[in-house]
Formats: sequence, C-alpha cells, structure tokens
Amino acid sequence: MSLSPHPRNGLPEDTVRGWGDKWLRPLDGSQITPARIVVGVIAGLLVLGALIAANVVTTDYGFIPVGFGFEATAGTLFAGVMLASRDAVQDALGRWAVVVMILLGTIVSFLVSDPQIAIAAALAFGFAELADFAVYTPIRNRSIIGDKRWALAVVASNVVGALADSVIFLGIAFGLGAITPALPGQMVGKLWATLAYLLLGWVVAKTILNPLRKAGRLGQPREEPVKAT
Repeated sequence: MSLSPHPRNGLPEDTVRGWGDKWLRPLDGSQITPARIVVGVIAGLLVLGALIAANVVTTDYGFIPVGFGFEATAGTLFAGVMLASRDAVQDALGRWAVVVMILLGTIVSFLVSDPQIAIAAALAFGFAELADFAVYTPIRNRSIIGDKRWALAVVASNVVGALADSVIFLGIAFGLGAITPALPGQMVGKLWATLAYLLLGWVVAKTILNPLRKAGRLGQPREEPVKAT
C-alpha cells in the first residue's frame, strides 16, 4: 500500500507524523498528561537554572577543586545537573522542550554572565544535546525511569555529553590549551551530578512515578505498528 503525500511538502503523511512525534511527544510516544507537564516543568526549570548558574559561577570563580586532586570550572557541577535534567525533560515533554530551555538559558546567560562564557556554554550544550539524541534516546526506548536500562541510558549519554560539552566549552571559553589539563576535573565534577541524578531518579520512580503509572496518570505509550512478515 502506497502512502499518500503530504499536501504541503510532498512527503508521506506517516513520515511527517513520525518527525512530529519524535520532537513534540514524550520519548515513549505517549500523550502529554498533567502529571507529565508537572514533571517536565520542574525538570525544565532545573535545566534553565543550572545553565544560568553554571555560567555565572564560572564567570565569578573560575576553577575550583572537585576531588581526587582535580580542578574544574566552578560551573561544572551545575553543568552536570543540567545534562541529567535535560533527560528528564525529554522523557516528560519531548525534545522540543529541551531546545526551548537551551535558548532561554542562553539568552538569560548573556545578561548575567560573561558573553564569551555564555556563547561557549550554548555551543557546548548544543553539541552535547545532539550527542544525547544519538545515545540516550535509542537506549532509553523500551525502559522506564528507575530500571537498569534507564540507568544505562543516563550514564552512557552523560559520559558522551559531558565529554563533548567539556571539550567544546573549555576550548572556546579558555582556549585549546585548557582542554587537556582541565578535562579530567570536568568529567569528575559531572560524574558527581550524574550519580546524584541516578539516585534521585530511582527514589522518584519508586515513590511517585510507579504509583502514577499504575493509576494511568502518566499516559499510555503509543503502540508501535506490527510489521507484516
């Protein structure tokens, strides 16, 4: 059976709907419910606040100790919170909400921090987000928050995202010479935030999300079409 083309762009309607679902729906394809909106807004505010705070404290304090003899930019811990929280935003509301938070955070950062720091953070987080879409999204599919597959998705995406974010941010904000000596500290600082997010996600899943899911208040994932054999 052939697909009818979309009247405005000539693409099959299923293709157009597929793109829309990927960007406008939560990651599991379910409808956005009031409970998801609450979770998404809270996580979105964490992304926005962490992005702004990371830029402000890095502008004001430069580098700080993060343990094991390493130093990192003062905003590294906030950046780790930001990388973890954006996964929650994508889970609850979809990719579009993450993009909105990045844009809003960048605009505000220009007003309250060094412009070079703001530019570096925006570009770094943008590239980190592309890496997240490539790593987190496929692993996260067919899992629920708090289970082992979800934890693997968070760890894998945050390692890749933190590496991309750190290299790009350090190179733009402090010069290429800062990448090698500062990179280990950046990764350690963001690791602390990732571990905290894993613990928080497990607790929230057990105490809040699982009961809501059983009550049907988080929406039902869209069923994938069965392919003919």
